[in-house]
Amino acid sequence: MTGEVAVLGAGMHPWGKWGRGFVEYGVVAARAALDDARLEWREVGSIVGADTVRGGYPGHVAGATFAKALGWQGARVASVYAACASGAQAIDAARAQILSGLAEVVLVVGADAAPKGFFRPAGGDRPDDPDWLRFRALGATNPAYFGLYARRRMALYGDTTEDFAQVKVKNAALGTLNPYARYRKRVSAEEVAASAVVADPLRLLDICATSDGGAAVVLSSMEFARRRGVAEPVRIRAVSTVTPRYPNTVLDLPDIATDSAVAVEPPTGPFRASIARSAYEEAGIGPEDLSLAEVYDLSTALELQWYEDLGLCAEGDGVKLLREGATALGGRIPVNTSGGLASFGEAVPAQAIAQVCELTWQLRGVAGDRQVEGARVGITANQGLFGHGSAVVAVR
Repeated sequence: MTGEVAVLGAGMHPWGKWGRGFVEYGVVAARAALDDARLEWREVGSIVGADTVRGGYPGHVAGATFAKALGWQGARVASVYAACASGAQAIDAARAQILSGLAEVVLVVGADAAPKGFFRPAGGDRPDDPDWLRFRALGATNPAYFGLYARRRMALYGDTTEDFAQVKVKNAALGTLNPYARYRKRVSAEEVAASAVVADPLRLLDICATSDGGAAVVLSSMEFARRRGVAEPVRIRAVSTVTPRYPNTVLDLPDIATDSAVAVEPPTGPFRASIARSAYEEAGIGPEDLSLAEVYDLSTALELQWYEDLGLCAEGDGVKLLREGATALGGRIPVNTSGGLASFGEAVPAQAIAQVCELTWQLRGVAGDRQVEGARVGITANQGLFGHGSAVVAVR
């Protein structure tokens, strides 16, 4: 186990399609997090930005971009890019600075102004880029992978399209309770079934959208939190940023690597399961200790896979957990109380930070109508392209 850091503040810019630049969204989220922490920007010793690569040059140095927008004040600065895991890695970088004594207070910000439709690589020839290769060699967009994941579950475990639809029904209902969500309307299973097929067997309402949005957290040392009168803050106890092991025998998003079996032992389970396992080991907890989880529901079928990868149930029992109501609000282990990406859409550098915002509000007991009663321990989980694992454990 490593030392804990305090989450003093959490803030977001609502998700949607607003037609403005990502810097504006990030600044709104940052100021909200600072207000929540009751701190002035001048008191922040370091800022870590999760990069927005598609947004042009400023996105490649997101830390400095947000620092400039908030007003130069001499803080340390860092920028992180790890695709969808960028936010968690930015939190990990901030935590490392605090635990090493380089800074007492760190602001972490991520924001995006996403394109319409599915994500696609930038132009030009890049044969060493696995994302470029899967588009050029396979013609496989993200929804094509999601469809393959879903078909695998149907073949192995007997999941049905009706089961997938129920994930959307659950998350849409929770999204209606979240003022930051883009989609705040209940959806029926019949509406999911009637939506257009995108990547068989998944339909439009099975797959998350791309969105604009921003999220930020203010982290500090435990000593600083106590000096500021916060005796029992939400605390980050673990951050997992592991990479896969070779061979990976389960179909996944682009993961092209040479054989490393000569250097490491073959994996005992799939990559996503190793993400959670690393977080549990560092935090000194197990899945049985969790009050809630925020997972990366790029598709309805993928949320079911996360149930198993997080150890919430046995392999193949994700649908059983869903049907029992265990992952709904009021169930044994609520999942995606925020509404998930089903209700938000993808704002890539912000989404892992947004997951931590939701844990923070839940663990404080201030999540309103979507509050998990007695929440004490939560985990986030997502996965970035090119082998970036991402999980954060927060406790109260």
